[in-house]
Amino acid sequence: MLNDPNGFQTMAWGIALTTRPDLEMTRPGPHVNEYQLRGSPPSYGGVPVERLRFLSVDEQFARVTIHYKGDDRHKQILAYLEQQFGSLERVPGQMVRGLNQQYTWRGADTEITVTYHASTEQGFVFIDSRTLAPRFNDHISDTAE
Repeated sequence: MLNDPNGFQTMAWGIALTTRPDLEMTRPGPHVNEYQLRGSPPSYGGVPVERLRFLSVDEQFARVTIHYKGDDRHKQILAYLEQQFGSLERVPGQMVRGLNQQYTWRGADTEITVTYHASTEQGFVFIDSRTLAPRFNDHISDTAE
């Protein structure tokens, strides 16, 4: 990955999202909290998206999830990501064509994964702190409840 963002836009990994007046909590939890932007339609890289969420684990910003629809938006988001973080590395296991496509950019601090389901034209972008995001797994019970 070129230009590891060490966060998302102006938010560094690990900050307390509760200090951000531009965010509102959408799903509180004992360890994991979910936030969204206040009062503005979600977009990523200038592309309108269905949903953009910020997640914290134990009060530390650790992940952004983005949901979008449509092949045109998928192509625009991929172009934006390649412009910002470098062209896709063709690595074993990466699917770039077909009904289910997956793309990954990996930096020292950040990992970005795009998953696109061509049959439903649904796409997801996960932007994760490589050190904090694994802590989400610590709070999943053995019964997944």
